[in-house]
Amino acid sequence: MKIEKKEFFTISNLLSFFRLLLAVPFWYLISNFDQPNFRYYTAGLAVVGAVTDWLDGVLARKFNQVTEVGKIIDPLADKITLGAIVIALYVTNEIPVYYFAFIIGRDIIIFLGGIYVSSKLGKVLPSNKLGKLTVSVIAVVLFMVVLMVDRGSIVFLSFYYFSIVLMFISLFAYMYRAYEYLQRKKNESV
Repeated sequence: MKIEKKEFFTISNLLSFFRLLLAVPFWYLISNFDQPNFRYYTAGLAVVGAVTDWLDGVLARKFNQVTEVGKIIDPLADKITLGAIVIALYVTNEIPVYYFAFIIGRDIIIFLGGIYVSSKLGKVLPSNKLGKLTVSVIAVVLFMVVLMVDRGSIVFLSFYYFSIVLMFISLFAYMYRAYEYLQRKKNESV
């Protein structure tokens, strides 16, 4: 897979790089939740991150700038930023260890599997809708945690348990999809 320099400097990729850098202020803000309004600053920053995530995809398609770099940096920015948020929330005792482990474990398996599949196929598989839905539902749960929504409420519990179910379903869907692509590649070379 050959990547040209011009693929790095698109508007959508710059937005993804920006989102990647948001991991640092997220970590700082969450680590200082005892400060007045830091939870609200964190929530506001989460909205900025969500808007840039949505916008980079829209702009990439609108200006025909879907690149191999974008297929790597966009989900990587999501995973690193989400990872920083989840780790910080875990370290500050805002989320339980099993929820932390499910999110981080899923992302590590998908990331390492993606590297393996990309090395075999010579291209990066784009994200799918189920994966995006899963990350969105996890983000809603974390957003509610940041804003201290009642964890016993039906709304919180519905999103919380739905996110756990989606983590497992999307992980198996990614594994199955990777298997299908590898089988197709294997059959083409026979």
